[in-house]
Amino acid sequence: MIGVLQNDRTEMTPQAEAALPDGPVLLEMRGISKAFPGVQALENVDFDLRQGEVHVLFGENGAGKSTLTNIIAGTFPADSGTFKFSGDIVRGLTPHKARLMGISPVFQEFSLVAEMTVEENLFLGREVSTGGVLNRKAMRERAKSIIAELGFDLQPGRKVAELSRAHQQMTEIAKAQMGDVRLLILDEPTASLTESETVRLFELIRQLKASGVGIIYVSHRMGEIKQLADRITVLRDGKLIKTLDAKGVHESELVELMSGRKIDLLFPHIDHQPGDTLLAVKDLTLASLSVEGIAFHARAGEIAGIAGLVGCGKSELIRAVYGLEAIVSGTVEIDGEVYSKPTPARSLRRGVCYFPSDRIAEGLALGRPVRENVSMAALDLDLFARASVIRRGSERQAVQAIVDQLALRPANIERVVGNLSGGNRQKVMLARGLTRTTRVFLFDEPTVGIDVGAKLEVYRLMKQLVESGAAIVLVSSELPEVLHLANRLYVMHRGRMVAELSGADMTEQAVLSCFFQEDQAKERAA
Repeated sequence: MIGVLQNDRTEMTPQAEAALPDGPVLLEMRGISKAFPGVQALENVDFDLRQGEVHVLFGENGAGKSTLTNIIAGTFPADSGTFKFSGDIVRGLTPHKARLMGISPVFQEFSLVAEMTVEENLFLGREVSTGGVLNRKAMRERAKSIIAELGFDLQPGRKVAELSRAHQQMTEIAKAQMGDVRLLILDEPTASLTESETVRLFELIRQLKASGVGIIYVSHRMGEIKQLADRITVLRDGKLIKTLDAKGVHESELVELMSGRKIDLLFPHIDHQPGDTLLAVKDLTLASLSVEGIAFHARAGEIAGIAGLVGCGKSELIRAVYGLEAIVSGTVEIDGEVYSKPTPARSLRRGVCYFPSDRIAEGLALGRPVRENVSMAALDLDLFARASVIRRGSERQAVQAIVDQLALRPANIERVVGNLSGGNRQKVMLARGLTRTTRVFLFDEPTVGIDVGAKLEVYRLMKQLVESGAAIVLVSSELPEVLHLANRLYVMHRGRMVAELSGADMTEQAVLSCFFQEDQAKERAA
């Protein structure tokens, strides 16, 4: 049963008053509550969606957005409240039943089978067969048709495990389009997409709207919200704060509603005092050829930013420095000494820490507690273990001090990481880098999928690290992020470093012109 049925309230609460789109109500939820061990995820929340509407869910990590969308998708039931779809009360919803009803979710955490192909993932649970035998030709043609319609660069026959995160995101979106979609849930769908892919996705959203599909869109990106939203519902601490007409709403109003406080300055001023070069990369080429002939450096007391479009090689570059990508030529130097054949364990011992962009696949052990996730990279230190025996008391004390510093919510170090919000998961991963003496921090897309409040805390940590003498390499696809935070900015394009900018030259126009000039130069050469 989807929940204990309460009074079937049809009136809207004052907080939910907003200009309604013209289409009929597709989804109506009233008094939805959901609790997990130790946390009230949703409390008496009202939400509705109309046909042909984009309704944005907005709030901090941990506000209840994921819980609400998971209830709609049938992942788990509400504890109480009513759920109507096309006017009918819904009970006993499961992901399979939701899909048959036309509810298609695309979550931040992908639900793909890594060892299966793109095509097989698209048809998982909806295979086409003739006489009990899979009709692979029909499935291949249908997969190609959907992918072509979306305008995505996907190969149906490739295994998901071989795909980049961006291409896995495309696969998830394509999978959501396989059935007769009536309600589409998109959770941070552009986090891994290039600009052109994002433009194509927005075109698709507008087409779906025009055909009467209702869309629930979860995003922290103000530009996307302004382009797409009809209405915006703000959640905070599991409660409905307000539902607004998206027309004319100001960014500062949304942030204040989301956080409960005014945020005047998103990017803190960082007092860069560049000192000795702690990391130097010279003429580096990777076995994958995603990076060719690259040189850059990062100094103590500064943030060196690396900007570029998704797929330009910027992530592979810092993964190679840490020891996660094969290097075929060139050198890496740490504090003036050549560092040959990097590995993660040796990098940690040399004072280099890496924070991956994909917290789920590479960053965290979701089934283990915060304490173990934070200390796992420092178990070779006497503070945490002696004679291969973990010192539980010292471990708890050290980890608790670090998570308190990062304002983890809740600050319970025995809580399973999988039960935390995206922003708090990021804090757990950052805490790992503070368990040992680290001088070089490699950040790969550190704020992807986290809210404004959590971003502020990440930026403040970077400020503290830099002003205490650390070197930070910041890889980001968010231009405002690297432009505001970095002391110097490198620009990558198609596996090569095409510019180094500093001072007044660090502008969005200058970065974008690097891409266009490089493409034009290639066209002239061809």
